[in-house]
Amino acid sequence: MTIAVTDAPEKSRFEARDDDGTLAGVITYQVTGNVIAYTHTKVEPAYEGHGVGGLLARAAMEDAQAKHRLVVPICPFLAAWLDEHHEYEKMVARSHRRVK
Repeated sequence: MTIAVTDAPEKSRFEARDDDGTLAGVITYQVTGNVIAYTHTKVEPAYEGHGVGGLLARAAMEDAQAKHRLVVPICPFLAAWLDEHHEYEKMVARSHRRVK
């Protein structure tokens, strides 16, 4: 099975689709100027455990990098993924506030 990820700007999301065009997952975003906030990642149950979330995350980050955008990872999945992919660190806005 091959998964292709494409930007669907009219829906403010990246879409992952399989060979048949079936939607496997999405990562949603909001753009303001040169800042992009990734708000939610969803992988359809039939595609969980097949790396779809990682494909979406990488495609989204590569797109942001190509467009010189600052990334705000609101989505917990993407934030955790970024903890393991330090090559994107310079373009990520992170909060360092301590919550009490």
